[in-house]
Amino acid sequence: QVQLVESGGGSAQPGGSLRLSCTASGSSTITWGTMAWHRQGPGKQRELVASVTKEGNRNYADSVKGRFTISRDSTKSITLQMNNLSPDDTAVYYCNADGLPVYGTWRNYWGQGTQVTVSS
Repeated sequence: QVQLVESGGGSAQPGGSLRLSCTASGSSTITWGTMAWHRQGPGKQRELVASVTKEGNRNYADSVKGRFTISRDSTKSITLQMNNLSPDDTAVYYCNADGLPVYGTWRNYWGQGTQVTVSS
């Protein structure tokens, strides 16, 4: 079964840092395309935080530019380095990826989410 496994969530103080990781597992025959982090804060809609294509092109939400960095560590894993965190960054963070099976069509996968809490 294909899964996106997230790790690295937790608590931080304002101005602090956290690092999230996501690795796709369960199939060695899937070609992974764009991988991304989304988040959903309390009472808010889920939003795109950052994405990276398999070619390494990155895209960020305006609210995290200059503070967050997304990296593609391998064809099937990404990290999100989050610096200078603020309480507004408190949310459940979800890994998301487009995958192409050997025999099939592109489909979208989601991780189960990891909580990030920023408070003093």
